[in-house]
Amino acid sequence: MREPVLRWLGRVEYEPTWRAMQNFTNERDASTPDEIWFLEHPPVFTLGMNAAPEHLLAPGDIPVVQIDRGGQVTYHGPGQLVVYPLLDVRRAGLGVRQLVMALENAIIDLLASWNIAAVAKRDAPGVYVNDRKVASIGLRIRRGSSYHGLAFNVAMDLQPFQRINPCGYRGLEVIDLRSLGVNASVQEVADALSPRLLASLRLTPAVG
Repeated sequence: MREPVLRWLGRVEYEPTWRAMQNFTNERDASTPDEIWFLEHPPVFTLGMNAAPEHLLAPGDIPVVQIDRGGQVTYHGPGQLVVYPLLDVRRAGLGVRQLVMALENAIIDLLASWNIAAVAKRDAPGVYVNDRKVASIGLRIRRGSSYHGLAFNVAMDLQPFQRINPCGYRGLEVIDLRSLGVNASVQEVADALSPRLLASLRLTPAVG
């Protein structure tokens, strides 16, 4: 299977990017190459399709967007790496759980390269370091293809997470790479994550 096209989009507004993902998914066919988008968003809270509004505590001046992924409420902002895998999951032979685990495992492997022990939780998708969440996952599968994806906290203002119950969990602590002693830019983390992500998705040989 062909390796996906990897795109670094920089810092882009949330809603146009979401619509572009939808359009890509609507227009693709069996021959369309997969793509993986790496980017940042300006500050925004997003609510999943069945999100409970009580988990949005005090949005203040940060925009709130109701979207079509699973999961509850999360925050995106500068200093967070967002990764959108636009994959034909039927063609790849990936189930939803397999895709979630592939995303989690790529993050866990990258953290291990910095001697940071991280785990995934079956009942609460994402990646955790000492019970503090460093990466969130929320997906949509439509027409046999995936969009939305993961958000990996690199070096960001974590205060907006206090305005929500992150991913619907009251009192859940959130952390970023900078707090864990890793000083890297969002693009540097994207460059380090991409080969591990492809390996975890079994789209290229594993990282040595």
